[in-house]
Order: sequence, then C-alpha cells, then structure tokens
Amino acid sequence: GKSKIIKSVIEYAKSGGLVLGICNGFQILTETGLLSGVLQQNKHLEFICKNVHVKINDTENKFFKNIKKKILELHIAHNEGNYFCSNDELKSIEDNNQIAVSYCNKEGTYNNESNPNGALKNIAGIFNKKKNVLGMMPHPERMIDPYLSGEDGSLFFNNLINNLK
Repeated sequence: GKSKIIKSVIEYAKSGGLVLGICNGFQILTETGLLSGVLQQNKHLEFICKNVHVKINDTENKFFKNIKKKILELHIAHNEGNYFCSNDELKSIEDNNQIAVSYCNKEGTYNNESNPNGALKNIAGIFNKKKNVLGMMPHPERMIDPYLSGEDGSLFFNNLINNLK
C-alpha cells in the first residue's frame, strides 16, 4: 500500500496543486502514476554526477512561465535516470506538449553526447497533462550559487516563486 503522505500528494495534485519531484522524487511520481513512464538504470549502468544542459520545451505553465533563459545548466546525480515509456505514452506526452526539459548541449542541440543516461528522446523531465505536476532528473537546488556551482537553479526557483504570487 501507499504511504499516507503519498495519498495526500496524489489528492493535492489531482486538485490542481503544484507538485515538483526532483531525481528520486521524479521516480516516485512515475511510480504513483501521477506521471507516465519509468526511470531505469543509466545506459552504462553507472552512477552519473555532473553538470548537464537542459532545454526548456514548454513555458505555458507555472514552473517555466516568464523564465528568461531557454537552456539551463543544472546538476545530475543518479543511477536510475534513464526515462522510458511505451510508444503510446510517448505519443500522448508529445501530443500534449508534456516534455518539460530535454538534455542538450550548451548550444541547445539534442544528440547522444548530450544525453547522459540514455533517456528516451533525451527526456530530462515531464509534466502531467494539466502541467501542475513536474518531474525532472536534474537538480536545480544544487545550482543556486554563482560562486560555487552556477545560478541557473536560482533562475528556476525565483521564476517559479514569482509565478505563484
């Protein structure tokens, strides 16, 4: 059975509340059925810990509306970040513009080199149909200091906070 907190998260999401799941949180959102697909072991079966670039694919939502940059540098640290879904699920998430962020190079090009874990279609994060639930592998909270790591995570959170006002 599901834990009490997860039942509350599911009810909150279904009522339209914003839910953000990062890394293992993304995995939990797929396991509860709030998001489509699964997160599998990375393509080379190794833990990956490094900075990556992701392109924001959709800004018609509270998470990314008004964000100035289209390509963010964020950090990943995971063993199971390889996003996969069925062909039917992929068609549905593409048709509904639910691919939130995709792994790319710093110029915004998608290719195998910019896909760190083998994720289907370079998918780094997806929305539910209503776009109030976002799951993503990269960690914006690890990129909030320009002197230590970078500040693109701050751009994400400041933008989100402004969209909630």
